[in-house]
Amino acid sequence: MNFDKYNHISEQELLRNFYQDRNKDWLGILLQRYTLLLLGVCMKYLKNEDAARDAVQQIFLKAITELEKYQVEYVKSWLYMIAKNHCLMQFRDKNRLMVELSENQGGVEDLDGQIALQEKDQLLDWMHDSIKNLNQEQQQCVTLFYLEKKSYQEVADQTGFTMLQVKSNIQNGKRNLRLMILRKQQENEISK
Repeated sequence: MNFDKYNHISEQELLRNFYQDRNKDWLGILLQRYTLLLLGVCMKYLKNEDAARDAVQQIFLKAITELEKYQVEYVKSWLYMIAKNHCLMQFRDKNRLMVELSENQGGVEDLDGQIALQEKDQLLDWMHDSIKNLNQEQQQCVTLFYLEKKSYQEVADQTGFTMLQVKSNIQNGKRNLRLMILRKQQENEISK
């Protein structure tokens, strides 16, 4: 399929077309635009090109399945979260296997790295959950600014907010995220 002839069609139009006629070719065109981004994310986490390429294919399959069930507004940040979660799940499985192997061999692996990775993974999960709990304006601005790497001006243009509102929503959203994550950390410490 020649994807270049569809470059003029926006992401929203591609999604709208898919939701209207359920033709997966629209999703193929859309997802193809993010192949390099996803490959980069997977390489960052997995540090192996073959594993990253396999992961991208699995992420595409998951994305197609999810897009058939749910409507997504911000495709780029949504795909990024799927990719990150997929890679972290591979780490979890790998860590679980490493712990089991080290226990079975009677040797003691250096678990500090694994514990640090699990804590980072937990922190990312809390961040993902907490973003959903921000008010709509803060959620929109934080997602566009931090996850989609948009400038203040691009966020303002896309949302229709003034520059002052964008900065305020980002600042307040960041503060609220920090408070929610601290609360979750404290609850986690109490439950241990």
